[in-house]
Amino acid sequence: MKALVFERSGIENLKVQEVKAPEIGAHDVLIRVKMGGVNPIDYFVVQSLQVKPLPHIPGAEIYGEVEKVGDHVKNVKVGDKVIVYNRIFDEVCDLCLEGKEMLCRNGGIISVITNGGFSEYFSVPERNVIKVEGIPDELASSLPVSALTSYHALREAGLRPLEIVVVFGASGNTGQFALQIAKKMGARVIAVSRKKWIREFADYVVNYEEAEEKIKELTQERMADVVINSVGSAVWDLSVKVLGVYGRLITFGGLTGGEVKVNISSLYGRHQRLVGTTGGTRKELRELVELCKDCKVKVWRTYGLDEGKEAIINVLKEREGRIMIRIS
Repeated sequence: MKALVFERSGIENLKVQEVKAPEIGAHDVLIRVKMGGVNPIDYFVVQSLQVKPLPHIPGAEIYGEVEKVGDHVKNVKVGDKVIVYNRIFDEVCDLCLEGKEMLCRNGGIISVITNGGFSEYFSVPERNVIKVEGIPDELASSLPVSALTSYHALREAGLRPLEIVVVFGASGNTGQFALQIAKKMGARVIAVSRKKWIREFADYVVNYEEAEEKIKELTQERMADVVINSVGSAVWDLSVKVLGVYGRLITFGGLTGGEVKVNISSLYGRHQRLVGTTGGTRKELRELVELCKDCKVKVWRTYGLDEGKEAIINVLKEREGRIMIRIS
């Protein structure tokens, strides 16, 4: 089969080549990959992360059609459209038993500690496979990482109807889903962005330069109940400034840096909470298939597998929406 492969770290070493197709065991599913969403983690996997095995196939966000099933697979059949929950988990550690598979003490991320899905075929245990039907390829491909990361973050924030959510990085992979899902959860949503198209997803859009003033005006000085910061240190101070009393600041990205300063007096004086999140649970991903079946995806460009190197290079550049790789 064809796959996007690198033998040693560095984007310059990424190329499409023929590799052996994966085999499946009795509890596994073989997927003919249709499409994958490109995420920053794919860039870092290729460029700098310590991964295994080598040679290595990146691709954390996987959608396709069941090609073959193992003898003991019961819940999917050949021809089913499926997405892949992208965490390896043992099901026996304390965190797995609590339903927090993304934090498994003996697990990790598919595409980091295993090969990923930028290949014509991909095999995975049945427990990682979730059926999807009747939704566009671009949306299905976006559920396992982009949408799930945002949904889990909003769940961890304890978001309630009519609360005010401010989203930084609103036009990014996760941001466009954070806006739509927050609205589905009954919140009033403010996007901080210079992108005009993001107005389709938010109740209000403000730019960075006047965000504090505009949010104060829009909320009648209440400010945000929940702030989503997927950007990192570049907007940290502004994220804190627009967070209201008893507010929750949720962060799950550090593209612009991970070192910040925190005013402890302001934090406890205003009874605020800082929460870091990563990924989400299998249960939440199953919920998303229904909750987000009418969500929209702004796609900037769709590449073929042979153009995968260019697709991954461009994921950290300025763009108008998502980058996808169509494989079949």
